[in-house]
Amino acid sequence: MANEMKKMIRMMASDGKEVVVEEAVAMKSEIIRHMIEDNCTEDVIPIPNVTASVLSNIFDYCKKHMDFLPEFEELEDFDNKFVDIDTDALYDLIMAANYLGVKDLKDLICKKVANIIRGKRPEEIRQIFKIENDFTPEEEEKIRKEHAWAFE
Repeated sequence: MANEMKKMIRMMASDGKEVVVEEAVAMKSEIIRHMIEDNCTEDVIPIPNVTASVLSNIFDYCKKHMDFLPEFEELEDFDNKFVDIDTDALYDLIMAANYLGVKDLKDLICKKVANIIRGKRPEEIRQIFKIENDFTPEEEEKIRKEHAWAFE
């Protein structure tokens, strides 16, 4: 029935805000799916490592993938726009997707990161992702010599 009430799953994000999603959408998360299958969803599910905005984005992604399943081109456009965000937001999203077990989203973000770093030198990658170089110049030179093939 179209008017039938859909079961909703309530989650408490790390910032103290509640996120409510349809059970079918929440099932896209491996972690949440296991909790649903084990009947652990009667109360609010604590999600200690993810903020409400990131959690909402993840379940928006999951819902779109349920809605657009047959229309591959529209889904591909959605995916490309979804990961067209700054690197800090991308980092938060991939950490949350990994934590929640949303494999398709994690794969999509990994592909985006691979495209970002393709053809870049280590120094450029460090700058893009704000990674501090913790090697001394001597250590770095040793690694370059031992793994010269990787720097060609």
